[in-house]
Amino acid sequence: MDVRSLSQHMNLSELLERMVEAPMDDDLCPRIRRSEQALMAHHEAVLRAYGLTMTQYTVLLALAREGGLSGAQLARSCGVTQQSMSSVLANMETKELIRRETSPVHAKVQIATLTEEGQALLDRAYQEVIILERALTDAFTPAEHATLCELLERATNVLIQQTRRATVPPAG
Repeated sequence: MDVRSLSQHMNLSELLERMVEAPMDDDLCPRIRRSEQALMAHHEAVLRAYGLTMTQYTVLLALAREGGLSGAQLARSCGVTQQSMSSVLANMETKELIRRETSPVHAKVQIATLTEEGQALLDRAYQEVIILERALTDAFTPAEHATLCELLERATNVLIQQTRRATVPPAG
């Protein structure tokens, strides 16, 4: 039962009392947040040695996997605004990690692609980043790993659904 349906069956004070009484160790959101913070801290520490931010690394990875992409596509992929991505791409172009050319389809759209320097830097950084992925994979049996991936995907879908609901103004 989610919080909304639960709150329909009890008054606000009962709901708050139940939430306060619930052991913190059982709350998923703080655990997910703590895992995300640990992951980001690790990646940022590793990437700093290569002169990259997490967003820059994600751009390099997306371009390596997808080929040329627009700033808007990269912004969505990295979870940042188009304005932020514009700044990131300008910085990466200055470092000669990417090149941007006018789209053959839309004259106002710039398509970013990896340079040889960008690909080489990604390859070096990836060798460090993959160490954590292997350590995490090795911490679980194959069945546990598959289950964890499934559970994380399910949790992500719930978070997305709840965010969509939270952004819809209440009727009335």
